[in-house]
Amino acid sequence: MAQQTNTPSPALKPAFDSMTLLVAAVIVHDRAADRVVLLQRGENAKFGQGLWDLPGGKSEPGEPITETAVRELYEETGLTVKADSLKVVHVIHGAWGVEAPNGYLAVVFATHEWTGKPENREPHKHSQIRWAHVDDLASEFVHTSGSALLAFLHGGPQVTLRGWS
Repeated sequence: MAQQTNTPSPALKPAFDSMTLLVAAVIVHDRAADRVVLLQRGENAKFGQGLWDLPGGKSEPGEPITETAVRELYEETGLTVKADSLKVVHVIHGAWGVEAPNGYLAVVFATHEWTGKPENREPHKHSQIRWAHVDDLASEFVHTSGSALLAFLHGGPQVTLRGWS
């Protein structure tokens, strides 16, 4: 696990109160079969119930974003990736979110290298997991991650802004 290299200064209360939530998501792309791993959000999901999504989640305090991506991918799908195989392909900046009243920043990574077979390791959050061919993606997708995936696959913009005027 990576460690912080210096002693952090205490957060000022106004800065702490305006913190932006940091999130990582991972596009697992099987180039040979031209498919990606998707999760369908379950009825108990905090948002986007029934919608398809990329594996991902919130960063823990003091956790580098690459480790967040590695951890969340494994927790949700059982797939293992090395942090150095992850490439930043998209950034999502939301003005607000379900657990982020002060906004969130999602770093979307892509990888073509992994070990394991996808399995639904969080059935209380997701109703199913599957490989989806890139020409047959579901239309019922969480807007921001769907935008990031399509931009990755088709060379679109690398930034998605959500909820900003």
